[in-house]
Amino acid sequence: MLGSFTLAHLYYLLDGVVWTLVLSLLAFVLGGFAGFFVMLARISEHKYLRWASLVYVQLLQGIPLLVILFLVYYGLGIFGLELPALVAAGVALMFYVSAFLGEIWRGCVESVVKTQWEAAECLSFSRSQTLFLVIIPQAVRISLPPTVGFLVQVLKGTSLASVIGFVELTRAGQVINNSIFQPFLIFVLVGIFYFVLCYPLSRWSRYMEKKLNVGSR
Repeated sequence: MLGSFTLAHLYYLLDGVVWTLVLSLLAFVLGGFAGFFVMLARISEHKYLRWASLVYVQLLQGIPLLVILFLVYYGLGIFGLELPALVAAGVALMFYVSAFLGEIWRGCVESVVKTQWEAAECLSFSRSQTLFLVIIPQAVRISLPPTVGFLVQVLKGTSLASVIGFVELTRAGQVINNSIFQPFLIFVLVGIFYFVLCYPLSRWSRYMEKKLNVGSR
């Protein structure tokens, strides 16, 4: 006889929420770090660096996250490199996030008005001085709403890590459902947890968009 939903199941779901947040943070920090260098490469003066970074971005954006997860978790195992599910999911999401954040941030840097580059040039700034002292500080302001908006996608994307056995929120729901088979109740709760995590970020993104007046630039 199948059991009923208990507090123990609720605690298990909450544990899944914690691991969803851990994986999201890991993916965002690692992906953000890598994405910064992708952005620098995409606006580099060196043609080959721009082409290499473009190929990297196009490849990562053209391959579903699910396939990237399989490649990192199972593909590396073929070569004897077996990663724990959390590490594999973190690495796969890092590649995925770096490609998208790199492009988001490239667009923000290139949206800074050209006169800012020209003014820095008049002050005899080098390219790196212009970039780090003049352009990037302005681009950061522009990039905040889309970056936070993308974080929502990353958070929801962590649900795919369940396919390699990592027990985040979605996987926790599947495990409980396998034992008591109450899919409607369980996945409504899973959906509510995702909503509680994502909705404040969406609201924050829209608030910053209005506050920073990004849309009218």
